[in-house]
Amino acid sequence: MADMSPAPARTSPGSVLFVCGMNSIRSPMAEIIARSVLPAGTYIASAGVRPGERDPFVDTVLAEIGLDLGHRQPQTLDELEDDYFDLIVTLAPEAHHRALELTRGNAVEVIYWPTPDPTVATGTRERILDAYREVRDMLRHRIVSGKGWSRPLAGG
Repeated sequence: MADMSPAPARTSPGSVLFVCGMNSIRSPMAEIIARSVLPAGTYIASAGVRPGERDPFVDTVLAEIGLDLGHRQPQTLDELEDDYFDLIVTLAPEAHHRALELTRGNAVEVIYWPTPDPTVATGTRERILDAYREVRDMLRHRIVSGKGWSRPLAGG
C-alpha cells in the first residue's frame, strides 16, 4: 500500500548569502533571482572573496528576464553589513574555501554549487551573452526548483 502521508513541509532559510570570486557576475545574479522568488521576509545578500567591478553583461541578461541590479555594486565579504546567515551558497571554488574558513565553528550551512565563469567565453558578443545566459538560467533553475539546495524551500 502506498504511503499517503503528506509530504514534509518545505522550509525556507531566513537568510541566504551567495558568494563568488568578485561579486560581479554569479553571486549578484543569484541574489537578484533569489529575491524575485523566495519569500518576502528572506534576507538575501551576495559578496565576493576579492573586490570586483560591475559587469554590464549581467545587466543585459537580467533585463531579458525582467530583473535588474538597480544601483547595486560589488562588495567583498569584509564589506557585508551582516555576517550571520542560515545558509551560504558558494558558486566558485575559492569562494567555497573562504566560506568554510569563515564559518568554522559556527552553526551555518555552506553548500557549493559549481557554476561556470562566463568571462572565459570568447567570440562574438552574442556568444559571450549566451555564456552569461547559461549561468543565469542555471542559477534560476536551481533557485526556483529547489534543486541544489540542501533542504527544500517554500514554494520551490
